[in-house]
Amino acid sequence: MKTLIKLGGTLLDTAAQRDALGAQISAARAKGAELVVVHGGGKQMTRYLAERGIESRFVNGLRVTTPETLDAVLKVFTGSVNHELVASLHRAGALAVGLSGIDGLLVEAEQMDPALGAVGRITKSNAGLLDLLVTNGYLPVVASVAGDRQGRIYNVNADQMAVACAAAFGAQQLVFLTDVEGVMDGGRRVCASLTAGESRGLIESGIATGGMLAKLNAAAAALTAGVGHVSIAAGAAERVVERLLAGEKIGTRMVAGEASAA
Repeated sequence: MKTLIKLGGTLLDTAAQRDALGAQISAARAKGAELVVVHGGGKQMTRYLAERGIESRFVNGLRVTTPETLDAVLKVFTGSVNHELVASLHRAGALAVGLSGIDGLLVEAEQMDPALGAVGRITKSNAGLLDLLVTNGYLPVVASVAGDRQGRIYNVNADQMAVACAAAFGAQQLVFLTDVEGVMDGGRRVCASLTAGESRGLIESGIATGGMLAKLNAAAAALTAGVGHVSIAAGAAERVVERLLAGEKIGTRMVAGEASAA
């Protein structure tokens, strides 16, 4: 099964966390799973800027990206976060390749809003590079930075990056590994399954907010783009990658039509 795994930056903040996830992903790849990894790094980015006296400003959850901030995006997302994860995967035996959307025009974008600076709206994704790498035994690890054909560089939302890559790759499954157990209902219980319509209800009722709202919107976009199903689960859960790839219901599973049985 073609699967894209999106790792939240919080899960990659320590060597122990990176190595644990790297070992699981590498083991799945060794068993024949066709995998692509996309990662965030917002926590690391905010810390990097703060250490240099640069304030992080957000509008509707998007980081305002000045030229100074974009320079930091390249250093943190495509630099330290990406390569530390690649190194963890190598320690576990995978042949990982660190990339961003700029490479081979994997993901193209345009400026979303001049008030946000170099924040990009994804316009196109190209599967050729991912297919080439995966077919030849490599594991692509993609940082959430995109470009365009004029050489401009954009900071893009990591969840949307995952959707774009999953759709281009023809993934049957998109997995969001996060620092929460799954999508919560109004009673703070994890929803074992959701349809796209039910997820809209959680958003419209104000139950799903912030980062989870963004994930639900991304999941809905992935389903619309042809991804078979989306899982949102805790990256710290025991053997989470192995269990999800085996079809076990962990966290929340989201499908386009009728909800799966809980």
